[in-house]
Amino acid sequence: RGPRTPLPLSDGGKRWAGALLACMVTLFALDQIFPPPLSRVRDVSPVVLDHNGEWLMAFTTRQGTWRLEARLDEIDPEFQRRLVAIEDARFWWHPGVDPIALTRATLSYARSGVVTQGGSTITMQLARLLEPRPRTIQSKLIEIIRALQLEARLSKREILAAYLTMAPYGGNLEGVRAASRAYFQRDPQWLDDAEMALLIALPQAPEARRPDRHPEAARAARDRVLELFVAANLISERRAEEGRQIA
Repeated sequence: RGPRTPLPLSDGGKRWAGALLACMVTLFALDQIFPPPLSRVRDVSPVVLDHNGEWLMAFTTRQGTWRLEARLDEIDPEFQRRLVAIEDARFWWHPGVDPIALTRATLSYARSGVVTQGGSTITMQLARLLEPRPRTIQSKLIEIIRALQLEARLSKREILAAYLTMAPYGGNLEGVRAASRAYFQRDPQWLDDAEMALLIALPQAPEARRPDRHPEAARAARDRVLELFVAANLISERRAEEGRQIA
């Protein structure tokens, strides 16, 4: 048998193909014209080191925040694993938006009329940190678009590092390194269960849970995350209880 001749597209098929191509070209053009403001991630606090590379001092950013660059190789890998497990379990596989989590949150909102579940991925949270907006449906749609743009530009590790650089931890503290130094007086290269739980809980309500101003609220939020660790089989109940005993 000779090679088959492809069937020509009908007029309707040609119109659909043309419309699809035009849509793709338009989206690509908009993506290039309105890229996400990634320059904010690079605006971090200058750090002064001694001749041995030891920390001497740091300065605030131009916005007056203490924001230290998060380098994943210098952050406790177990903390990273637990953060992803609690905040965005499918982070390493989804394209920036998690349809399962978003659908679950939407259905919950439709039933109750209030937000009871979060549908934002870590990438969407990064998009919100880069461009803060009021919590509205329109803002959520923009976050979804921005999340897709971020995933097209950055690797998953780069997105996680950017989130851990930008996340708010109360006052003018931004990023897990600044928070760890302020609250635990050291970099987050090794953290115990209670410290991990607190650092995961804080960005969701950084002012209300500040351990220096609201210690009871901070402990309550930390203890809830310790319970999530147990539910996700990340630690045993005994270790969670030991973490809850820390003042």
